[in-house]
Amino acid sequence: MSYHDEQETLENLKAWWAQWGNALTWVVLAIALVAAGWNGWNYWQRRQTGEAVALYEQVQQAVSTGDKAMIARSASDLEDKFGSTPYAQMTGLLAAKGLYAANDTVGAKAQLDWVIKHAKDAEFKQIAQLRLAGLLLDEKAYDAGLQLVSDPASDGFKGLFADRRGDLLAAQGKRDDARKAYQNALDALASSEPSQRQLIQFKLDALGG
Repeated sequence: MSYHDEQETLENLKAWWAQWGNALTWVVLAIALVAAGWNGWNYWQRRQTGEAVALYEQVQQAVSTGDKAMIARSASDLEDKFGSTPYAQMTGLLAAKGLYAANDTVGAKAQLDWVIKHAKDAEFKQIAQLRLAGLLLDEKAYDAGLQLVSDPASDGFKGLFADRRGDLLAAQGKRDDARKAYQNALDALASSEPSQRQLIQFKLDALGG
């Protein structure tokens, strides 16, 4: 390349930079900021998950020892600080089980209510609805229990919800409605669940008619 060609190339480069250099600088800066933000978000997510796991393990330990105070405190900490993580909804169900086993029905109901209101996954929410409806059945709060199992969000819970409705209706003395609910449960449950179907059939037969 001749000296003249080099000069011409240099002048063209200067002209191009004068026109586009500022914009290019902003593009590069924006890309760098996005990359830094992404890395920071990933780090924050990993830290959140790690701390949530630690609290979940505390709840597991407290449940195994029946320590009601520790169950409630650890579950509350996790739900308050890491309520958006999957571990929060898992903790709610586990804490409810542990508190109920420790004869703290009020605490168990509060945990199940938290899962119903805050769970990100429909499956966890519906499990909590079923369990809370069972506690309300024990307390003879039949109407409140029926509201919880009136309309499952997914097909996989239709049979279980109908079965629980049958229990609540039977306890109210509404035999015809209970029979219908139990029959709906049998229709919804798969043949691969023989023990559950057998129990529902037993309850249906016990109603007579």
